[in-house]
Amino acid sequence: MFSFVALFVTENTSLGLVSLASDSIADHFLLTMASNGSNGEYKATKPPPTPSPLRNSKFFQSNMRILVTGGAGFIGSHLVDKLMENEKNEVVVADNYFTGSKDNLRKWIGHPRFELIRHDVTEPLLIEVDQIYHLACPASPIFYKHNPVKTIKTNVIGTLNMLGLAKRVGARILLTSTSEVYGDPLVHPQPETYWGNVNPIGVRSCYDEGKRVAETLMFDYHRQHGIEIRIARIFNTYGPRMNIDDGRVVSNFIAQALRDEPLTVQAPGTQTRSFCYVSDMVDGLIRLMEGDNTGPINIGNPGEFTMIELAETVKELINPKIEIKMVENTPDDPRQRKPDITNAKKMLGWEPKIKLRDGLPLMEADFRLRLGVAKKL
Repeated sequence: MFSFVALFVTENTSLGLVSLASDSIADHFLLTMASNGSNGEYKATKPPPTPSPLRNSKFFQSNMRILVTGGAGFIGSHLVDKLMENEKNEVVVADNYFTGSKDNLRKWIGHPRFELIRHDVTEPLLIEVDQIYHLACPASPIFYKHNPVKTIKTNVIGTLNMLGLAKRVGARILLTSTSEVYGDPLVHPQPETYWGNVNPIGVRSCYDEGKRVAETLMFDYHRQHGIEIRIARIFNTYGPRMNIDDGRVVSNFIAQALRDEPLTVQAPGTQTRSFCYVSDMVDGLIRLMEGDNTGPINIGNPGEFTMIELAETVKELINPKIEIKMVENTPDDPRQRKPDITNAKKMLGWEPKIKLRDGLPLMEADFRLRLGVAKKL
């Protein structure tokens, strides 16, 4: 009977059946209803399975199998590099290459502990893993506004599928949420307890609200099914392997400086951002995954810069001859953004180490190599 039901579910494409396709079908027949006032809570009759019987083997210690969705992207590929440094880790990357690139993972292709799958997370993925880092989603406004319906599908259906997978195999799952859940904040700096100030119908809402729904789903699966969850709210991150023309301010400024183009600052130029170097970000994500706190926890650099200050810094470090040009702003652009990382310091023992002036030259070197622009003597 179960095989027939599973076949029926996977053959259907309606949204109502998508989550069933990624969950264990048997689990849906092993739920009991417990009354809780006027609302009902489903409780599983058995705990989640262990990922592998080899976990308890006396003679063989199996590796930790880790899935990284969006692992061919900017942050994802750096996370893969760090995870692969541990010889007890086997890393599986699932990516559809919308914004990611195989080139970011070229040094691991063919490695016996690494596997790369072309896969879109809006479709179910059946795989046996111990941990899931769920990063898959375009994070740049140029990309997530290109196809807003696809963006929100990735955030909602993609997260449902990954939670279904985590439930089926008993894996711990970490979601990379975003500082965008705070919208245009009225509280500064932003603590995790702040609920945000978000426009639900704006051009950025597919990303902002999509991530907010993803966080909701994570906690609902945690409360209802006992899934081990971790939520990181990541703030602006920069470093090597960023897409050169992805529309984010640091990559824009560096690319413009290397091309001898004016640095285009969106008016009024006094809006602020905080920039975390990618190696610091990866360290924070791994600490969160390995720790005991569900989150959400802010991970970002509390150093705050206006866009004018950032442009002046890039100009000074890379190309002092270029000019700075003011251009029209985009809708719903937040006026200020700065993380309160008190919880990250206290619960994870984490804080960023690399300052902006030290990280920008590392990113410049990567961009020069990819653009074929030699450093002038």
